[in-house]
Amino acid sequence: MREARVLLIGKPECHLCEQAREVVARVCGELDVDWAEASILDDPELADRYWEFIPVTFVDGVQLAHWGVTEEQLRSALQA
Repeated sequence: MREARVLLIGKPECHLCEQAREVVARVCGELDVDWAEASILDDPELADRYWEFIPVTFVDGVQLAHWGVTEEQLRSALQA
């Protein structure tokens, strides 16, 4: 199994997280890139660090965006 290149940190019932999830799923699906999601509700360390910034998107372990991500941002980062 390949390691996910994209990580989306968010929480359930967060409208910004839902929007970011749609962007990540669409772009990663089109580019055949694995992605994963983590909830701040399941990890106290993530909650402490990212509570005010969700959704937070990482590509290859580097933070790309917070409070949302655009298709353009994600495509650019994945194709760099």
